[in-house]
Amino acid sequence: MTNNNILISCYKLLGVDETTMVEIFKLGGFEVKPNTLSGYLKDLDDKEFLDCGYAALGAFLDGLIAYKRGENNKKTSNNQEVRLNNNLILKKLRIAYELKEADLYAIFQAVEIDITKSELSSLFRKEGTKNYRSCPDSILKLFLEGLTICESNFKKVN
Repeated sequence: MTNNNILISCYKLLGVDETTMVEIFKLGGFEVKPNTLSGYLKDLDDKEFLDCGYAALGAFLDGLIAYKRGENNKKTSNNQEVRLNNNLILKKLRIAYELKEADLYAIFQAVEIDITKSELSSLFRKEGTKNYRSCPDSILKLFLEGLTICESNFKKVN
């Protein structure tokens, strides 16, 4: 999956307008102009398509966590050059939506994936540890689809 595909999936999942998306980026410490965001959300074949790099996607996901859970007063180092991988994207989505283990199973079941406890936990382990498993694009794509299906179940009642 490309960074743009992930951003588009999140945009559809959130069901917000582009102004809110710009605010989410801002919460993640990344200034994005509305026309740049529009380029990120275009199809690859579109002449106005803009590539959403790792820095932009990472900032968006950090902003999504702040948007969904509230801003964190703890100081974090957003300046780190951390290359996003599917495991980290999965982890940030889990944090943003406050997903518990049972929620994750429900999401995967919604897209007809049976995943064991050890398979699931291996996706959230730190890279380089014994039981770490790299998350393939297909799993991330299906997770986003399942999250879209199940998202209404995870909305907080205020």
